[in-house]
Amino acid sequence: MANQSRADLESILRDRKLDRTLTTVSQPLGREAAYAASGLAQLDERLQGGLRRGALSEIVGAPSSGRSTLLLSLLAAATQRGEIAALIDTSDRFDVASASAAQVDLDRVLWVRGHQVSATGGESVFERTVGRALKALNLVLQAGGFGLVVIDLADLPAGLLRLLPPTTWLRVQRAVEGSETVCVIVASQSLGRSAEGVTLALRGGAPTARWVGAAGPSRLLGGIDITGRVVSPRQSAAGVFAVTARTADIGDAEEAHVRGALRG
Repeated sequence: MANQSRADLESILRDRKLDRTLTTVSQPLGREAAYAASGLAQLDERLQGGLRRGALSEIVGAPSSGRSTLLLSLLAAATQRGEIAALIDTSDRFDVASASAAQVDLDRVLWVRGHQVSATGGESVFERTVGRALKALNLVLQAGGFGLVVIDLADLPAGLLRLLPPTTWLRVQRAVEGSETVCVIVASQSLGRSAEGVTLALRGGAPTARWVGAAGPSRLLGGIDITGRVVSPRQSAAGVFAVTARTADIGDAEEAHVRGALRG
């Protein structure tokens, strides 16, 4: 079954002309790319270059805390570098229009779609959603060559996440270790990260917005100030960062204001 699943994945990649990702990314990454930039300069400065390659990191926060904004920024930065990205969209919530507006090159994204689930259903629902998503994640990581691989578990009920075995993320860490891939979990709560990875813990808040045009319902959002705090054992990485994002840089205005902490 595993061999058939891998063969199916390879066939999909060939159909989309992404089969080079089975062995290598489109362009050599170079030693300077040991960290992958997030696309948010001030955050990357605090992270001393970005998210560590060959490591498992996570984005954690409640709805409207900035998860979607940060995810789209990561995807845009990776695809604009000429890399191939993969998104395991467990709940089928990825908004293509928002991604396009955020300058994500969709031709360079492998989108693995799941489906929405309710809080009930127990282990059968777990296997159909989280179980399949984790299998897809492992297949993508085994295929190799992706610059960024994201599994989005953000909209899943907490009860389903509690069914995850404790060794789940240890296996993912082993799969990504030593590669040039940045692997990221997006979730409502902290699930797991590797020793070289980081946790971006986001807190929601009312955004500071700038509007274009006259007052009233017809006004257009011109930009949003994104602020946050980095908390890390590396003292040089700790501190406050602030980002001014144009509307074209973000996909979802409701999640465009990022207040958070980073634990490394």
